[in-house]
Amino acid sequence: MGFKINWDALGIATSLACAIHCAVLPLLLTSLPIFGINIIENLPFEYLMIFLAFLIGAISLYHGYKKHHHRSGPFLMFGLGIALLLAKQTWHHLQVWFLVPAVISIVTAHFRNFQLCRRANHCHATDCNH
Repeated sequence: MGFKINWDALGIATSLACAIHCAVLPLLLTSLPIFGINIIENLPFEYLMIFLAFLIGAISLYHGYKKHHHRSGPFLMFGLGIALLLAKQTWHHLQVWFLVPAVISIVTAHFRNFQLCRRANHCHATDCNH
C-alpha cells in the first residue's frame, strides 16, 4: 500500500494556517520590520497563501467529487470562502469581517467533502484517505 494524502485534512490545515497568519501574526511578530522582514500585510505573501488554499482545496474537492460523491455543495461552500478571502484583500479595513466567515466556509467545505466521501456506498476506510 502506497503513501496517500488526505487532501481534506491538508486543506483544513492550510485554511487554519491562513487564519492564524491573519489573526495572530500581527500581534506576535510586529518587530520583524526592524530586521527588514515584512510578512504582515505583504500582498504577494497574502495572495500566495490564498492561491495555496485554493489549489489544495480544489484538488481535494475535485477528488472527492469525481471518485466518491458527485455533489457540488462542497465546491459552492469552498468558492464562497475563497471569494471572501479575495474580498478581504480588496476591502482590507474589513478583513476580520471577511476572514472569519471565509475560514469557516473553507473548513466546512473540506469537512463536508470528507463526510460525503465516507458516506459514499463504494467508499471503504482506506479509499477515503485520498
